[in-house]
Amino acid sequence: MKEYHFQIELKVRDYECDLQGVVNNSNYQRYMEHTRHEYLESVGENFGAMHERGIDAFVSRVDIKFKTSLRSGDRFLSCLNLRKDGPKLVFEQDIYRLSDGALATSGRVESVVVANGKLTRGEYFDRLLDKQPRS
Repeated sequence: MKEYHFQIELKVRDYECDLQGVVNNSNYQRYMEHTRHEYLESVGENFGAMHERGIDAFVSRVDIKFKTSLRSGDRFLSCLNLRKDGPKLVFEQDIYRLSDGALATSGRVESVVVANGKLTRGEYFDRLLDKQPRS
């Protein structure tokens, strides 16, 4: 497994699985979103507080590759790296099943910021990237 800027351990819940007994594909995107929100919390930010200050981050693109299915009860590690690309913040996100280290999904999520109703050049991301996650 490569090194990541942030990671969180999670567990698959029964209701996230479909009739085949595997995690429904839409839930992987939810896992990735939860990981991004937890990352923000780890650097002292909060999505709701950002909005109250007139700062809104929006996902502008998502690309997910599905590799290995997770099943109910599986514990997994949701990991992310991030970098700025022009006005966008790009999250490279991977999910690994903990029992055997198998890569379940690999994703790329692009995000932009709107401040007080106007698309920005990503200045907020510059400040965010300077912060280090708290343990």
